[in-house]
This record gives sequence, C-alpha cells and structure tokens, in this order.
Amino acid sequence: MKLTIIIVNYKTANLVLDCLKSLYQYDTHDFEIIVVDNFSLDFLEDKLNSLYPSVKFIQMGYNAGFARANNVGIEIAEGNAVLLLNSDTIIRNNAVNFCFKDFMQSEYVACGVQLLNEDESPQISGNYVMKGGLNYLLPLPYMGSILKSIADLMKLKKPSVSETKTVLEVDWINGAFLMVKKPAIEKAGMLDNDFFLYAEEAEWCSRLKKQGKLCLFGEYNVLHLQGESSKEAFNSAGKGYFNLFDRKGFQIMLSNFVRVRKEFGIGWFLIHLFFYLLTIPFFGVALIYNKLFRSSKKEYDFSQFLDFTKNVFNLLKFVWKIISNKPYFYKVL
Repeated sequence: MKLTIIIVNYKTANLVLDCLKSLYQYDTHDFEIIVVDNFSLDFLEDKLNSLYPSVKFIQMGYNAGFARANNVGIEIAEGNAVLLLNSDTIIRNNAVNFCFKDFMQSEYVACGVQLLNEDESPQISGNYVMKGGLNYLLPLPYMGSILKSIADLMKLKKPSVSETKTVLEVDWINGAFLMVKKPAIEKAGMLDNDFFLYAEEAEWCSRLKKQGKLCLFGEYNVLHLQGESSKEAFNSAGKGYFNLFDRKGFQIMLSNFVRVRKEFGIGWFLIHLFFYLLTIPFFGVALIYNKLFRSSKKEYDFSQFLDFTKNVFNLLKFVWKIISNKPYFYKVL
C-alpha cells in the first residue's frame, strides 16, 4: 500500500519546507510526495532538489488555485490513496502513517483527522451538510447572528464539528487534510476545475459521499496554521471564513455561491442571493442604530458596510454564469 501526498504551493515556500520537515521525521517509506507549484517564483524547486530530492515537483505555470493544482497531482498519483495536505500544516505523532493504516483497513472512502490551532486548541475539521447550504448565511453581518439564533431556538444540528477524539462520520472534510481512496476518486471524479479557492472540498465530498462514508479519525491530530497560506499569498489579515469585506472575502463569497449552485441547485442559489441582497439595507440600518443607541458596541464599521456592499454587487456580475453552470474558472484573487 502506498499513499500519495499532494501539497500545493503558492508563495509559501517556508511553510512547505516546515511541513515536509514534519513529515520526514517519521517513516516515509510508503509515501509518494508531490509538490505542485502555482507559479510562485520562490525557488522552491531548487530547495526541494537539495533537501528532499525524492519529492516530485510540478510547475503549473500560472496560479491555478487549489482544485486544478491538486487534480494535476492526482492524475500522476501512484498511491492507493491520495492525501491533500495544506502547506500550512505540521504533522505530529506520526499522524499520517497511523491514519493511513487505519483508513485503508476501514469501510470509509475519505477521511480527515482532528486539526489543531497553533495553541493546540481544536479546529473545525469536519462538517455536516445543512439543507441548501444554509450555513453559508451565518457569516452575514448582523443577519447571520439572527439566523443563528433562530437555528438555536429550533435546536438544529450544528453544521461543524469543533472537536472529536474518536472515529466520527461526517458529510465533508476540511481540505487542509483530506485523504481519499483512489477507487472513490475514479468513480466520483476529481475536484471541480471551476473552483479557484474555497468550497471545492465541500462540493467534492458531496460526490465522494455517494460512493461511501466519510469520517474523521479524531485520535490523530495535525497542527493547521489556519489562514497563514492565504495571508502570505493574498495579503489578507482575515482568518477563517467570516471575513466578507476584502478580496479574499469576495473569493470566499463567490466560491460558496458556486458550490451552492452545483450541489443544491438554482432554487437554493437564488435563496442565498436574496439573503445577501437583503443584508445590505439591514447592515446599514443596524450600523446607524448602533451608532445612535449603542455607541459602545462596535461589531462593524461603515467601511466594512461599503466593502460588503461592493462585494455583493460584484457578485451580481457572475449570477448568469453560475446559474448556467457551464465550465468557468471562478478566480478573482
């Protein structure tokens, strides 16, 4: 049995080298490691040739994003399973080896592990699908808080898994560490090339799940310096997926809409669009109310209102492309 590990690099050479160092401290006899570079021009190939000559290096020649770069690695992968591994991860306690052995002896077609923040607190590693992808509305300014309160009152199941220490079945897995058996990929297809960055692993897992179950092996954990790769590459201070105000936020917003259209259909796509448009006046009114009556509470400011409004109107330019669902590379970063 062999595992192919694919790491995508875009201007994160130091993170890649740290990740590889953490991998190579353990037995890598059963590993094939492929680094796919999105035209970083950071001399990573030379460093790999010097430090890790067994690593295969592929140069994309342009910034292809996450899905396309991983697909090129998957196409040449010789392993019985493929691990998509973020460059901003650090392997601990031989987690990859142990996870791989358990995974290949299991019924699951894809798996992840428990991701940890740099301070070793648990990080969301797996998720449950909410009908229509409604969890994508939770980051909306003010509106998201109201929707979350409604969901809590209705005692709806939370969409994300914050922590597990056992084997837990999930609907989709964080793409920072996503291991998939090769036969499942052959049946479900590879990642969708329409995606540039964000939401692609969720859409992919929806197709993988039709081939079998997905899980987290919670007893194994990996450090994930969440947001460090995008912070370095795209000069965005926002970590996670709740920042909808800058260029990275617009990419997140656009990719989420593409996923909703592909996985849940036009109807749900239009519902999401309605809530995003409704949030603009709601956001403005809430800001004015807080300024007049709750001056001490400053969740958002007027510049964020303008940036959010700009991103939503930019999103409208893509509506017909998304609805048509014809091949298109949704890259805005």
